[in-house]
Amino acid sequence: MTDLGDQNRDELLDLLTERLTFERTGVRLYDRVLERIRAVGNPEVAALHAPMTAHRDQEKEHEEWLEAQIRALGGSAHALTARAHLVQTESRGIEAVIFDDAATLPQMLHALLAAELVDNAGWDLLVALADEVNDHDLKKEFKRRLHEEEDHLALIQRAVARFAKHDLLADSATHA
Repeated sequence: MTDLGDQNRDELLDLLTERLTFERTGVRLYDRVLERIRAVGNPEVAALHAPMTAHRDQEKEHEEWLEAQIRALGGSAHALTARAHLVQTESRGIEAVIFDDAATLPQMLHALLAAELVDNAGWDLLVALADEVNDHDLKKEFKRRLHEEEDHLALIQRAVARFAKHDLLADSATHA
């Protein structure tokens, strides 16, 4: 991580710590949604369990990789940088929905969709910054994780759309 790190080490640490904070949040969000999926007992919903477990495990790998990168730069993986604090604050609304016992699975997935949109944007920014300084190795690492996040986003988008379609068609059949 020398090329991008040579530009401004402290700013890079802030950006990586922000991503790390969000990835840690992502693991907790996935754990909670997976818990709810297991509790629902619907076979169609249960089909989400395996791919979402894989996505949760990728979020955990992102977390661990970021911790290693931060340590390699001489930073602390537990520092609360300005951007990490911002992401913590921004994430509270998403966490409030997902950890609300009264939230339905579609509501939880909708909140997870918002989280995945932010997650994708964060990795996309890191790819662009590595590209800007021609740090090809780091760009490759960031891009691999961005592609994984894009897969997460696609799955959650499909699930949210499926629930919305089901709700819409169930409502129109009731009112017919």
